[in-house]
Amino acid sequence: MFNSELLNAVRDRFAHIDECPYQGSRAFFENAGGSLTLKSVVETSTFYAGIPDNQGRDNLASHELVRVINNARQDMMTFLGASEGQVFMGESGTELLFRLVRAAVMGSPQGGEVLGSTLEHPATVSASKRWSAVAGKTYVSIPHNNATATVTAEDYRQYVSADTRVATIIQTSPVSGMGVDVKACVDVIREVSPDCLIIVDGIQHAAHGAVSVDDYRIDGFAVAAYKVFSRHNYGAAWVSPRLESLPHDKLDGTADTFWELGTRDTGAFAALTDVVEYLDWLGTNFTDSTDRRTRLLAAAQAMRAQEAYLVDLMINGIDEQRGLRKMSEVFVIGGHDNDHREGLVSLAVEGVPSAEVVAKLNDRGVRTHVRKNDYFSGNILTPLSMDTCVRVSMCHYNSREEVLRFLNAMEEIIA
Repeated sequence: MFNSELLNAVRDRFAHIDECPYQGSRAFFENAGGSLTLKSVVETSTFYAGIPDNQGRDNLASHELVRVINNARQDMMTFLGASEGQVFMGESGTELLFRLVRAAVMGSPQGGEVLGSTLEHPATVSASKRWSAVAGKTYVSIPHNNATATVTAEDYRQYVSADTRVATIIQTSPVSGMGVDVKACVDVIREVSPDCLIIVDGIQHAAHGAVSVDDYRIDGFAVAAYKVFSRHNYGAAWVSPRLESLPHDKLDGTADTFWELGTRDTGAFAALTDVVEYLDWLGTNFTDSTDRRTRLLAAAQAMRAQEAYLVDLMINGIDEQRGLRKMSEVFVIGGHDNDHREGLVSLAVEGVPSAEVVAKLNDRGVRTHVRKNDYFSGNILTPLSMDTCVRVSMCHYNSREEVLRFLNAMEEIIA
């Protein structure tokens, strides 16, 4: 876990870390709905919102905008661990996943299958189903394990075939909070279908651990900025050299590898640099390396360890404060002991509707969220015969005191 000095330094870098401008004092456990925003991102966004110049002009301001954009692209390549391919910007993670999936499905050889899983977000599933039908391909969905609330490489092994043209993988579920071993799944897919185009949804995972695109051997990866310490209305995607040149929406006359549609906000690019610089700083607290990628990996490992500590505290409690494990009225999706969990606990309280639990937690200054059996969360809740659940999502900047505040509030609600 972080020592108190480092945690205070971390928390000081985020806006509204312990106070909501509308509610007042609160512990923020709604990070899966969108992380807290770095103060530097707020300042950067404000600055660039006032710049009237566009990219691609022959003036000093325009030249600087282009430099900032190129710098941000390189920062994201470093963050993603990608040595080739390109990073481009879109309006959201969902929009980017749709574009990646469409290009892969429509650009892959005729016939065959598109393979995904029931763990995935509807952005990937909806895109896969739609474009499979248009392309005359069969969509195959791997059922996830209800007990562990995740999907494994062995699950992919049972369904992948030589006819699998495109495969999609979610790195972490935003409902169950369980991670997936992307590299292991890719290795299984490539054993059977070496030329398969593989798209990964890294939106939920990006704020909770390392991303290593080169190691994964994939073709597309999507990140939503508001899930990783930045702001809404944009996301970043990486495409491999193979995928980037397949037919896709672009302006006539542009290069075959051109992916961005319209002029993107320079402030969005600059804000991505702010995120990478923050993670770089965090990494310096855990390594003396002069290599930025090494520092980013050190930061990712430290964040993961801090969140594991918070999850353990929430599940097991401490001293006189019992954890969720000892609260017999509380059901935890995926079980109490699950090594796949990434900073998120989804639960239900016997005899108390989830919406009421969320409201009562909010009354006690603890921000959580209710997930309903709808197109966003039904894939996880329906097999469990659950109508709703309470999602309690943490990040590395959350504190021991905030977790204890949550547990104390849960005791009152149960009582």
